[in-house]
Amino acid sequence: MTDGTPPASVVVVGAGQGGHQTAASLRERGYAGRITLISDEDALPYERPPLSKTYLKGQVDEPHLWLRPATYYVRQHIDLVHGAVAEIDPAARRVRLQDGSAYDYGHLVLATGARPRPLDVPGAGLRGVHTLRTARDAAALRAALHGARHAVVIGAGFIGLECAATARELGCTVTVVEALERPLARVVTARTADHFTRLHRGAGARFLFGRGVAALRGDRRGGVTGVELTDGTRLPADLVLLGVGVVPRTELAAAAGLPVDDGITVDSRLLTGDPYISAIGDCAAFPHVRSGNRRRLESVQNAVGHARLVAERLTGAADVYDDVPWFWSDQFSTTLQIAGVAEEHDTEVELRGDDPDAFSVLLFHGGDLCAVESVNRPTDHMAARRLLERRVEVNPDDAAAPGFTLKGALTGVSRPRRPARHPDPGT
Repeated sequence: MTDGTPPASVVVVGAGQGGHQTAASLRERGYAGRITLISDEDALPYERPPLSKTYLKGQVDEPHLWLRPATYYVRQHIDLVHGAVAEIDPAARRVRLQDGSAYDYGHLVLATGARPRPLDVPGAGLRGVHTLRTARDAAALRAALHGARHAVVIGAGFIGLECAATARELGCTVTVVEALERPLARVVTARTADHFTRLHRGAGARFLFGRGVAALRGDRRGGVTGVELTDGTRLPADLVLLGVGVVPRTELAAAAGLPVDDGITVDSRLLTGDPYISAIGDCAAFPHVRSGNRRRLESVQNAVGHARLVAERLTGAADVYDDVPWFWSDQFSTTLQIAGVAEEHDTEVELRGDDPDAFSVLLFHGGDLCAVESVNRPTDHMAARRLLERRVEVNPDDAAAPGFTLKGALTGVSRPRRPARHPDPGT
């Protein structure tokens, strides 16, 4: 849409949370044109967060992951197409699939997501070496876990730690290998990282920090038997999970001549350099309005927020993306929730109560609250999200004062007790 008129048709490439939400939001807003939702997976659109938790444990099966049943797409006149897109032709406004079929678009939404980052070492292709991104990945990992004895998790990010927790709960010995000096090093403070280190160690997992992987070793039948580290350490393993991050899927965009820089580059309205193409979710590098920095976020909230904004724009609303990011992770019986992004924070203030396993860390940049990490304190998390959304002023001195609570700062009921001002004796 370039003149205020909704496009006659919308093609969405990628049927993850963002792609599905784009189609659903368009219909919710009364869009009557043709919607084609293209998925390169042979499955209904589904939730990804349970893949590393309840699904991996066997507590739910794939139908419980579906975002909507098959009948929804029929009722909403959303054409759900299964197949891989081979190319985008921006001049003709057409996408072509590998099977030769083609779909014209009035507007194209790229929700191509990301793929697991490969580990470039000998043995990475052995049987028993897993990644976790798709439902198919999760099904293979779930089956392998129920017969595994020694699991090695390479990478202590969210996926690695969530899978490590599940593997311990299923009875595997677990060793987590991390190149940095603590888990979740790129996303949480040392205080929060230390808590999760103790949590996993208390459950019987072993951490090896500051170690790299030299090779994965296997038997004559092609099955993994161990992990060799760069310091010469050898770890027994009949299951290895590679959790070393993801790479945005930008190949289609780059081949179509769209700007790409650690993601498909978009503006604050999520438009690419082509006014007929948007990009959303994990594959999109967008300008963060509050900080001025360009970033790419990997979260359900971000994908859904992007999708809703694009649907609004295509149906006549004019706005920019300015949602407060939030994330969560469940490990054992502990929940970590993060509101905001603290790439360059300079001050930390911790809030805690009587429970040593429940606390929040408030992060400030230049005296302004920019993010809050909450462990087993959901009330703090919800208050933090609203404080950041409303840009309520909170500074480190306020947060460190006796009686301060995030909920109180939000409602104005609980304000820090500042020292009383004494009159100037010379007056």
